[in-house]
Amino acid sequence: MKRLAYLSGLAGLLLLTGLVVQQGWDGMRTAFVHAGWPLLWLAPAHLVPLSCDMRAWRVLLKMVGDVRRAGPLFLLWVACVREAVNRLLPVAGIGGEVVGVRLARLRLADTTAVSATVVVEVLLTIVVQYLSCGLGIVLMMHIAAGASQVWTIAAALLLSLPLPVLLYLLLRHGALFEHMERWAQRLLGPRNRLTLHLDGVRFDAEIRRLLTQPRRLARAFAWQLTGYLTGTFETWFALALLGHPVSVEAAVAIEVLTQVTRQATFIVPAGIGVQEAAVMLFGFLAGIGGDVALSLALAKRMREILLGVPSLLSWQWVETSQLRRARSPGANLSDSP
Repeated sequence: MKRLAYLSGLAGLLLLTGLVVQQGWDGMRTAFVHAGWPLLWLAPAHLVPLSCDMRAWRVLLKMVGDVRRAGPLFLLWVACVREAVNRLLPVAGIGGEVVGVRLARLRLADTTAVSATVVVEVLLTIVVQYLSCGLGIVLMMHIAAGASQVWTIAAALLLSLPLPVLLYLLLRHGALFEHMERWAQRLLGPRNRLTLHLDGVRFDAEIRRLLTQPRRLARAFAWQLTGYLTGTFETWFALALLGHPVSVEAAVAIEVLTQVTRQATFIVPAGIGVQEAAVMLFGFLAGIGGDVALSLALAKRMREILLGVPSLLSWQWVETSQLRRARSPGANLSDSP
């Protein structure tokens, strides 16, 4: 798996290099000079959609217990770390969720219940992405007069629709994690450290408990959808700064279709090359020149680095602090009976 990630990452890097060479530096440099320092506002502005995602998760976490110990600022930091892990590290798009559960344990002790909220949150995210992708397809068909590339995405969306439906049915009515626990016990043995900490029956029960709360799910869904659509402001604002303003409809279409394309190619680390190619493709369909579209893609990449690298460093600092505290003599004494 690691070898495949490295090879796909190398292929993505070569693709990005080829796109830059094809477009040349002159047009992109002109666009960046036109935009100037205000492009840096993309990093703090991205905290708005992240805050919406945090609110969605917090709505679900209220089922866990006293969520006041995990305040909005703490959960916003966790959301930043989760996104940074998923976007900048070769973790196949799920590593951020694992890290998020681990960090949430600093304030909420019930790991099984917290993990269940993350699973339900991911399910809601999939629904939001499908709806947003459908909206993006409709808008892009109107803008690009039914381009064949958009029809391809529409067909792929319809063909893959049974998968999230099947996932929901398994989580709502099945015993998915109980079966996974049994499979892990057969594979690793019942006394393995990993299987000893698995509780598939309770995990399934916590997920079903969340899925029987329609009002809570609706509030979380509304926050996620708001965050997803608010994120399109980044594309609209960046293109205005780069000297090629577009309509809100075009910005929404470019953003959501780019994100769907990146999610579909999750095996490529950081979506390198794929995200840039997708922005250029959908930007071209919306009437944006290749140099401006690639400048937009690089500006989005700059925002990911400016916000993501500090988040990753803060995560490592917390992990190191926890490790030192666990190894300190005082911790050993306090753990002894």
